[in-house]
Amino acid sequence: MQAQTMNLPAYDHTRIHFGFIIGINSTNFVIQNIPDLGHHFDGTLKAINSQPQSGFNLGIVSELKIGTYLKLRFVPDLAFAERDLAYSFAGPVDTFTSVKKVISTFLDFPVDIKLISKRLNNFQAYILTGVKYTTDLASQSNVNQQLAGINATVRLIRNDYSYEAGVGVQFFLPYFKFGIEMKISQGVRNLLVPDESIYTQSIQTLRSKVFLLSFTFEG
Repeated sequence: MQAQTMNLPAYDHTRIHFGFIIGINSTNFVIQNIPDLGHHFDGTLKAINSQPQSGFNLGIVSELKIGTYLKLRFVPDLAFAERDLAYSFAGPVDTFTSVKKVISTFLDFPVDIKLISKRLNNFQAYILTGVKYTTDLASQSNVNQQLAGINATVRLIRNDYSYEAGVGVQFFLPYFKFGIEMKISQGVRNLLVPDESIYTQSIQTLRSKVFLLSFTFEG
């Protein structure tokens, strides 16, 4: 039986590696309503739900070896995301829903510690954890909504901080390393910009939650 060829045998002896990443994200909100929501607004607003939508990420991978099985990873990326907030109101006859779309264009700056397994031929697995700074280029935090009425939007502050964790596998091919990774990020800040709209007065805190499936290509 012929032994499997070891691709890129000197890869782990190199201190710094670069590459790129493409990903599919599912972006959501963690909502905390105001207390006793049903007793406010004349009892018309019954519930608020977040509906995650899909987007995509493009970024650059930089990895620094800091130990035999430990790496520091920096992956700045551009992410396009959308989240829907569905407000259920009690109408004269039946309940109806008003959906507010929140569209974002993120610049993400995550820094992660990556713990990798011992290499098995051309395969490795890993776990990672870290923190992320995000700025939303599409933020409408400064838009005046006094005359918006039913067309009012849910505005978010521009900057956020998250903690994140993930798992992945990577395959050493003849000319590059290919990786598949799943990662979840939980925002820390309350993103909501308060105003006089029912769409914001009904919410106490609004935090970001992101699931990312990504594919990496490193040389």
